[in-house]
Amino acid sequence: MNAQTHDFATDHTITVRDERFNRESKPSRWWAGEPFGTTWHNALSGTFPRGEAFFIESVKGFREGADPQLAAEIRAFVKQEINHTREHVAFNRLAADSGYDMARIDQRTGELLALTKGRPAIANLAVTMALEHYTAMMAHEFLANPQHFADSDEEVRAMWQWHAVEEIEHKGVAFDTWNHATRDWSGWRRWRVRSLVMLMVTGRFFKNRWIDTMDLLAQDGITGWRAKSGLLKYLLVKPGVIRRIFPAWLAYFKPGFHPWDHDDRALIGKYEGDYEAALMPAE
Repeated sequence: MNAQTHDFATDHTITVRDERFNRESKPSRWWAGEPFGTTWHNALSGTFPRGEAFFIESVKGFREGADPQLAAEIRAFVKQEINHTREHVAFNRLAADSGYDMARIDQRTGELLALTKGRPAIANLAVTMALEHYTAMMAHEFLANPQHFADSDEEVRAMWQWHAVEEIEHKGVAFDTWNHATRDWSGWRRWRVRSLVMLMVTGRFFKNRWIDTMDLLAQDGITGWRAKSGLLKYLLVKPGVIRRIFPAWLAYFKPGFHPWDHDDRALIGKYEGDYEAALMPAE
């Protein structure tokens, strides 16, 4: 099997769903029904506008010479990510309107991304590939286990589900772009670099999301061990998204790994009916 595709690749499509959320609704400050899920997801969302712009530029930088299928998937990926950015800008405004200072997260994200300036483009693509695996793992969890948003505001939940559907759908694009960009590398070099980058990304991801979430919890007056134990319980016990994604994270280090080794397109179909009116064909 070619490293760039899987058997179903020829009939796998990436669909741009032009949905809009959280324009008129006014959910409670703790839209998830409690503070820990609310602030964890707010912290994630706070990084998305700048982060997804980084993903777009990283992938677009290697589209030259891509085969027609991958070129079309890159175009669809870009369109989906642009829509995600727009909706998370709206969501972040909603969080700010409820009293959270989201500007600090945006500033920290900007400072971190500034460190990538002047770095080799292939390094930024490797980071994007690793972070896209994180979004795909969490997207799977959000759709497969309704408990993650069981007590959430309905429209906010719909936004996260819509985002999750599209993250699953395009989860192979950055990886296939990496395979295209490193087509002259040995298999050993390709595996070594993506594995080391994933370890680096994992450390920074959790360190920075922890800092951001603690910041938001402090704005709710939740600090010290109450904040730390509450967030750890949320992430590791119930609903336990980090505990649940660990096997999928570990799979990334398998030689010959591809994101579509785990075909979870059924989760897309499960929610597809909710978005039929918004379907917009991708090129």
